[in-house]
Amino acid sequence: MPSADRFSLLVVDDDAAIRRQLHAVLEDEGHRVTEAASAAEGFEALGRERFDAVLLDLRMPGEHGLDALIRFREHSPDTAVLIVSGEGTVENAIKAGQRGAFDFIEKPIRDPERLLDTIAQAVRVTRLRRSDGIAAGAGAPEIDDGDLGIVGRSAPVEKLREQVRRIAPSSGRVLVTGENGAGKELVAHAIHRLSKRANGPFVKLNCAAIPRDLLESELFGYEKGAFTGAVQSKKGRLEQADGGTLFLDEIGDLAIEAQAKLLRAIETGEIERVGGTRSAQLDVRLVAATNKDLAEEVKAGEFREDLYFRLNVLPIVVPPLRERRGDIGRLAIHFLAAFSAAEARANMQLTPDAIELLEDYHWPGNVRELRNLMERAVVLAPSEAVDAADLLPWLEARPEDTDDSGLKGKIARSEVDSIRRALESADWNVTQAAASLGIDRTNLHRKMRKYGIARR
Repeated sequence: MPSADRFSLLVVDDDAAIRRQLHAVLEDEGHRVTEAASAAEGFEALGRERFDAVLLDLRMPGEHGLDALIRFREHSPDTAVLIVSGEGTVENAIKAGQRGAFDFIEKPIRDPERLLDTIAQAVRVTRLRRSDGIAAGAGAPEIDDGDLGIVGRSAPVEKLREQVRRIAPSSGRVLVTGENGAGKELVAHAIHRLSKRANGPFVKLNCAAIPRDLLESELFGYEKGAFTGAVQSKKGRLEQADGGTLFLDEIGDLAIEAQAKLLRAIETGEIERVGGTRSAQLDVRLVAATNKDLAEEVKAGEFREDLYFRLNVLPIVVPPLRERRGDIGRLAIHFLAAFSAAEARANMQLTPDAIELLEDYHWPGNVRELRNLMERAVVLAPSEAVDAADLLPWLEARPEDTDDSGLKGKIARSEVDSIRRALESADWNVTQAAASLGIDRTNLHRKMRKYGIARR
């Protein structure tokens, strides 16, 4: 029977048979389905219309699904993305989660009901983001902490705030570096808000999310008739940011050709649209960000040295979350409160065990991974008290690599059995289980991640 609530869904998979199967299942429920045979086609579809959720394959010709996932999330951060793949390994599931995927579903689809339920949950999150302003990504600007929006009290964060306050009022170009998910965009927003251009536009361009052949026209704009499909003239991001700030995210992925034109625009303060013959004078402050070592990219010939020096006038380094462990609990509580309020689960809390687990975790995905984890907990945790046992299955596990027939394998299996029995006897209360095993909670958390132990 068709669902009373109809969704607009995008299926991205190079296997026509899988697309037909998914299309049939979803259409039977009354949903509208758009198909794409590659990541490039999927990205084009996202540019044309808004979807409630995206179902994305991993292994496709051209761009791999994990790379496409990042582009999709950057382009449409409020749209939930589900990975539907035959590569159902723990490693792929973890990587997908760290990159912002809502869930990972193995194909072929053997349980259509589970698929439909998961899609419904994903769509609910999409609509919550759109209606309540909870944008996806690392540290979005709505997280308020004074005039900067940077949450935390650790020494690295205090230093970061001081840098932003000193740099923002100037007119110099800024290069923000740091790992993926650490909060580089948040810093760029803070710089703009504290600058003399705060009343002007803040325009963003993700250099990694735009196809190479479209990047130049996105940055500089184009005139009518400049190429097939250019039915009218369009301002580029530089023109849109006139009088304000242009944030060039992932600047290390800017094509060499576009680097040359950007350098000229910086030197002259003028731009020329693709297919145009007239130059326009602009007043734009550039803030660029990258997770790459641009100095090394210059040595490798992948980035222009002259452009690097023009961008790197005022450098800021955003610390990874593992270097600001004192902020982890505060961030987690903030994110959980924001999502639980939006989901009408306002009494949700993290137990002391859960906070200790989060503070002990190494956070390869940084603030973005923590934010995604709290969002998932709000939707999927069975009770209002979110415990360590609820979070463990969603954190990166390090299963023991042993020879099952050897002595080391026997010892590991014995330890796993003992830990699981203690946890089950304590109804998965980590504190009680640790006490019965005669070890501290932190050590038990590490062993649970090491062996991939989670509530079944």
